[in-house]
Amino acid sequence: MSQYIEWDALGNIVLWGLIVGAGLPTLFALGVRAVEGPGARDEEGHIPTFRKILGGLCFGIAALAVVGAIAYIAAGGH
Repeated sequence: MSQYIEWDALGNIVLWGLIVGAGLPTLFALGVRAVEGPGARDEEGHIPTFRKILGGLCFGIAALAVVGAIAYIAAGGH
């Protein structure tokens, strides 16, 4: 049966599917939670700087991954 299945290719698809399919939405959700989650604002209603930086970092990585994927597809990557 293993002659019909390319295990390396299957493992590659599963790995990237988990990273992109579950990892990026999780990263985006962590960014949202950092900026607007419970305890995100102090008594005066301001968001602390470290939460803004963490949220921006999460959003930036997610956006960079999307733009990189679009560029890869547009360049004819396979």
